[in-house]
Amino acid sequence: MSAWMDVIGIGEDGMDGLSPAARALVESAEVIIGGDRHHMLSANVAAQRIAWPSPFDAMISTMRSFRGKRLVVLVTGDPLWFSVGARLLRSIPASEVRFHPQLSAFQWASCRMGWSMADIETLTIHGRPAEQFLPWVAPGVKMILLTKDASSPATVAKLLTQRGYGESPITVLGALGGPRETRQDGIAREWTVDAPEFPAFHVLAIDLVAGEGAQILPRTGLPDGAFEHDGKMTKQAVRALTLAKLVPHRDGLLWDIGSGCGSVAIEWMRAAPEARAIAIEPRADRRAVSARNALTLGTPALKLVEGQAPDALAGLPAPDAVFIGGGLSEAVFDTAFKALKPFGRLVANAVTLESEAILLRLFERHGGELVRIATQTAEPVGPYHGWRAAMPVTQWSIAKPGVVA
Repeated sequence: MSAWMDVIGIGEDGMDGLSPAARALVESAEVIIGGDRHHMLSANVAAQRIAWPSPFDAMISTMRSFRGKRLVVLVTGDPLWFSVGARLLRSIPASEVRFHPQLSAFQWASCRMGWSMADIETLTIHGRPAEQFLPWVAPGVKMILLTKDASSPATVAKLLTQRGYGESPITVLGALGGPRETRQDGIAREWTVDAPEFPAFHVLAIDLVAGEGAQILPRTGLPDGAFEHDGKMTKQAVRALTLAKLVPHRDGLLWDIGSGCGSVAIEWMRAAPEARAIAIEPRADRRAVSARNALTLGTPALKLVEGQAPDALAGLPAPDAVFIGGGLSEAVFDTAFKALKPFGRLVANAVTLESEAILLRLFERHGGELVRIATQTAEPVGPYHGWRAAMPVTQWSIAKPGVVA
């Protein structure tokens, strides 16, 4: 089917900033869908006006009802860069939609700051918890954030200051590319106390500066002390090897079965953009700890499920990877491996002899790779130091075959 919907990016300069082709489409539209701001920027065009609904999913059926009319959807900047384009394409075939990009807020902001876009992080906390940007925080990093509202600069400044980045310069750029463009410069720690009034529509440009005691964390391989836990957790060295076998990737979904404090699930989400995880944990106190760890470490979208596998796995979306850190049984493996997507990975760790015996049986039946991980840490022995061994961990990993056409 040919395209029946035009999704057009519009900037603060309104109709004047559109290409001749995009402007002609807006001017000839019978129906225009957009936010209040988009309708204001195209106010001189006569067409039926539809506002974005809440929730957004309700709009898909509305859009389809206008098939056959000249339908234009107005968005901000580039429709396919942290905008509605990706959501539309999950419901409407790409062949039925034409996209007309405008300069994005990221491009405007990088020009105003004199930063090369190849050298900065471009992130969003619009419609998401502000903590979402935290995995990218590191000394010397430059980032541009799409924000939620006027409260975002102070919220971000507080999060940075709490982690030792209070000296970081922050620039608030409002209404970029239009006649009402604004700029406000400040330092993160100053805005935690007396933040000025900010425009509702803006982006943040942040130049991260680490101060004394700054929290400098890797994306994966976090130290055990970064997590709140009760001692029952997958320790750093084993966790790093576990994540390597699970192979995190963009948009990938992990089931973390018997998740404890959530350490593996959280690192999976930190390891790749838009990676998702479901932590299955029967104990309420540990689920609460996982939720706090997820917020602190920048993965607030971690989904927590109460229950014991395999029963708690029923109805969950199919995973790209499965980690069994607790509650191991052959029934749990059978259920999880059946649900696993083609090319998916499953990793199970065992410490006790009983759990190790289960892994041996699974290895004999299914193959895969079986390794034993032993670590030692130098600790004080009187005035000297000696090696203290941790309990060895037996790890079994297996990949699910892909589908051959």
